[in-house]
Amino acid sequence: MKPMRYHDLEETIAYSFKNKNLLLLALTHSSYANEHKRHKKANNERLEFLGDAVLELTISDYLYKEYPEHDEGKLTKLRSSLVCEYTLAICARDIHLGDYLLLSRGEDLTGGRERDSILSDAFEAVIGAIYLDGGLDQAGAFIRENLLKDVEDKSLFYDAKTILQEMVQAQDQCKLSYVLTRESGPDHNKEFTVETHIGDKVYASGTGKTKKGAEQIAAYQTILQLRGKDKTCI
Repeated sequence: MKPMRYHDLEETIAYSFKNKNLLLLALTHSSYANEHKRHKKANNERLEFLGDAVLELTISDYLYKEYPEHDEGKLTKLRSSLVCEYTLAICARDIHLGDYLLLSRGEDLTGGRERDSILSDAFEAVIGAIYLDGGLDQAGAFIRENLLKDVEDKSLFYDAKTILQEMVQAQDQCKLSYVLTRESGPDHNKEFTVETHIGDKVYASGTGKTKKGAEQIAAYQTILQLRGKDKTCI
């Protein structure tokens, strides 16, 4: 990675690394390390492991303090919605993290820079890198700015299908359906794309490793579209 690209990303995340190699490691996917015959640990997987722990601690502390009325069950559910793969991938896209990833040629050509699993792992790896470079306070600041600033919207994801169904049922003339529009990939790595249809209108689409996962993503995107808009189906 060129120094200028380091600077661009650091400006975006409002954190300048003292040890640039930590940032480089956080952005190095295992496919790139394998392709370039690097040491088996010269990728972001260990940083992802560390970042996941920092993320869970930071979010747990935040939710405990900000939602004193929630019991353990509600706090756990809310935390799950914030640390799921799709939510973290959204956060990664917000900071254009995919543009900076080091991927193998094959992974790059097959859309790796936009793949939720790769983006979410890299986002956690960046958290781990910031933690090692600047400590828990700096990592917490990054998480609060890039994940916790719109908790209410992100928390919808966990129950998106149920919430959308309730919204649609409030409109007697509406009928909600999920339509499978694409199925691709080998049996061990299928990818499904689903659209939400409300009445005669197509609202949003979602892509996931299972049909249910794709439906959940599509439902979440539909909720965001419907909020504050006219919900009449005809």
